[in-house]
Amino acid sequence: MIKNCVIKKDLSVVFGGEAGQGTDTIAFIISQIYKKSGFHVCATKEYMSRIRGGSNSSEIRISRQRVDAYTDKIDLLFALSPGTVEHLEKRITEDTFVYEVEKSKPFKNTFAAGIFFGLTSVDKNICEQVLKEFLKDKKDEVIDKNLQALNKGYETGQGLADENNFQFKMTADDEVKDEIFMSGTEAVAVGCLAGGCNFVSSYPMSPSTGVFIQLCDAAEKFGIVTEQAEDEISAMNMNLGAWYAGARAFVSTSGGGFALMTEALSLAGMIESPMVIHIGQRPGPATGLPTNTEQGDLELALYAGHGEFPRIIYAPGTLQECYELSKQAFISADKYQMPVFILTDQYLLDRSYNTPEFKVSDEVIKSNIVKTERDYKRYKFTDNGISPRGIPGFGEGLVCVDGDEHDEEGHLTEDLDLRVKMINKRRKKIESVLKNSIAPELIGNPDYEILLVGWGSAKNSIIEAVNLCGRTDTALLHFKQVYPVPPQSKDYFEKAEKIVAVENNTDGQLARLLNIKQTILRYDGMPFSPDKLARKIEEL
Repeated sequence: MIKNCVIKKDLSVVFGGEAGQGTDTIAFIISQIYKKSGFHVCATKEYMSRIRGGSNSSEIRISRQRVDAYTDKIDLLFALSPGTVEHLEKRITEDTFVYEVEKSKPFKNTFAAGIFFGLTSVDKNICEQVLKEFLKDKKDEVIDKNLQALNKGYETGQGLADENNFQFKMTADDEVKDEIFMSGTEAVAVGCLAGGCNFVSSYPMSPSTGVFIQLCDAAEKFGIVTEQAEDEISAMNMNLGAWYAGARAFVSTSGGGFALMTEALSLAGMIESPMVIHIGQRPGPATGLPTNTEQGDLELALYAGHGEFPRIIYAPGTLQECYELSKQAFISADKYQMPVFILTDQYLLDRSYNTPEFKVSDEVIKSNIVKTERDYKRYKFTDNGISPRGIPGFGEGLVCVDGDEHDEEGHLTEDLDLRVKMINKRRKKIESVLKNSIAPELIGNPDYEILLVGWGSAKNSIIEAVNLCGRTDTALLHFKQVYPVPPQSKDYFEKAEKIVAVENNTDGQLARLLNIKQTILRYDGMPFSPDKLARKIEEL
């Protein structure tokens, strides 16, 4: 530990150990305690694809100002298993305090947390209160032993602080206590509820499973029909059937799972069915790194499916955006009658931090379903390409849909002139989408020279990195709608002397879409950290 160390601004603590040793549990408890104490908190986790063993770690950043990104910097490391230090050695510096908990120590994760609480002199009563609440369903004996371990660790931590003159003098903010603390997984699920989701069928696949679970947990309260399908093909087709019947359906998957859905995606394109598809990205190809993060599936979502048909792709980067864009996905799918993607990734879904309550609109979710007349035509030609959408049993009309090319009534056709008209009809809907595009967000000096371009979960890391650099000539253009490309982006590009795309993938997939030549890329399965990214920006 650094002698005579006074922490006034920002502290990064990491708990590392084998799967099953409770590093994630401790991160959750610590986050709750410091948030209740008035500090800004951001928690991220790194875990291997196994139930026991391996090397997992949970990072908690505690700050006097808003903090919402992962950092490579480790101030305090608590190692619960022998391999932890070796696993994290690239992040450990001579300024890192490392405490290796004895192998025989009972309730070692709670003991290690107690040391941290003692070091930082957090109110012990709050610690005990939160721990009791977390363990309320456990036996009294288990609760008592955990409290004993907590108190023993607290005493040890106080002793270490006195011995090394370690002082935690960070200023608390009472407003933080009233903010919400949640993960990207929870924010996506809440956005789906706000969008009127009432049917979900999925097949589990990390890191997307959590959203499915959240909606299943909310099913009874919000009237959602849920189904764990036997595979991804069934899940996608069930959702298409639900939309056909008038539901607002949702599927949550990852890249490998979505690969099995592409035939049904083309069916959605042909029958002009609304569809909301959430892809929680992780490194591929194939199984890749199943519990790490990457922004590698933009082109998969963009080009998936045989044939050509319109689609919309949203990519949230913050909790607020997870909520807003998940809600918007249902509105857009219903309005334009096309597939809408929500692209997240493991880092965004598993990251938790405090944030002000979401800005919730009073707007009532409007359904675009019409009551059909006897002469109803499902694919009626219109000026904007959007036909009146009916559902079976609501009105007198026949709602005929066909996976073959069809006429206005939905009946199969091989008329080549009609084929061209139908393709143009479907394409025309993109004009309406573009008129109502979600414009990219400019963050930083409007008189920039260097324009960093990012999307999705990289947002907060880029913002913090630019601030670390202290550069006034650099700004971020953050894309929340990545396709169709918002027309407003052209004006921002024309002002820049240099444009650089920052992406968590190998080839710069957004850069290719936007024809950006220079990139900063990371593709080792970890997210961008502001400290390392700041150095990359300076190298420009």
